[in-house]
Amino acid sequence: MSATPDSGNCLMCGMEQVAETSVVFRDDLWAAEIVPAFAVPGWFFLRARRHAELITGLNDAELSTFARRARDLVAAVAEATGAPATYFLVFGENYRHFHALITARGVDVPTDRRSGDILKLVPDHVDPVEAARLVPEVRRAYHRAASAGGAPVSIAG
Repeated sequence: MSATPDSGNCLMCGMEQVAETSVVFRDDLWAAEIVPAFAVPGWFFLRARRHAELITGLNDAELSTFARRARDLVAAVAEATGAPATYFLVFGENYRHFHALITARGVDVPTDRRSGDILKLVPDHVDPVEAARLVPEVRRAYHRAASAGGAPVSIAG
């Protein structure tokens, strides 16, 4: 992973220091983890490991691997949680470092908190212990999905 001068105060770059118990996988270009401030059970961030701003800041290697990592992580979260819907959200407005939020949307989520409104669940649903409890099963499901797709798999690093 390489950093740029702007990465010093970046929440996503700071994820390099997160506890192993929050990490689904890391490879040379991508990482999937629980972000403590958004530790809602079933929510994971897929982020570029280098400080790349927005999708337009990704290099060719990151672009060529992004879709596979995204597909495999969404599949893993869906499998591990059994949620009827899994959202893949990319904004870049508050945190410009390129990342996507993958959220499992359970049947218990009220209709007024679905789609983009799911983010309104954060204040009342952050539960780091329950979020971390899901990591091992998401890791295993990610490994299965990535292996089936022929991608090299590294669980952490």
